[in-house]
Amino acid sequence: MRLHLIRHSQTLVPPGMCYGSSDVAVSSSERDAVLQVLIPNLPHGAPLFSSPLQRCASLAEPLAQALHGGPVHYDARLAEMHFGDWEMCAWDQIAQAAIDAWAAQPVDYRPGGGESVLQMAQRIRACYQDLRLLAVPDLIVICHAGSIRLLQAALHASSANGMAHLAAATPHAIAYGSVSVLDLTDTAAPPQT
Repeated sequence: MRLHLIRHSQTLVPPGMCYGSSDVAVSSSERDAVLQVLIPNLPHGAPLFSSPLQRCASLAEPLAQALHGGPVHYDARLAEMHFGDWEMCAWDQIAQAAIDAWAAQPVDYRPGGGESVLQMAQRIRACYQDLRLLAVPDLIVICHAGSIRLLQAALHASSANGMAHLAAATPHAIAYGSVSVLDLTDTAAPPQT
């Protein structure tokens, strides 16, 4: 099985803002440009899963129609991390002491009182395990940079804690509209919890 992990297209949020799980819109022209690149390069007929946030759903719906993959399966576990009180704040307006506290404990700290990387990893791992149970050669998943990093970590870590540590140590380099393919055919199925 191959997971085709797609990051949503560029949002309309000004640069430098923390928007995590906030439901923000995307540029329709950027979305259309991403669709033009994705459609000829993805497997037709593959089931499509998506975060329910509109920046993903606005790409998922036309992509599913173009690829004849059936209805989009929305899964809230694929949403980006919830940053609590930091949501929709400029990063440079967040207290440096809070940023430093997160840097000191990147796995367990709850930025803005929201969700920790470990908490996010637990829901992403549960989603990953469910996706692995589907007997199809290809799955398309539209989600967020944080979700993609954790799904990639799931390939190499045997627990949510391991995923969280691996993702927290991995620099962010996932472009808007990009596709990362995880080949699960050579890996053992994760243990059920």
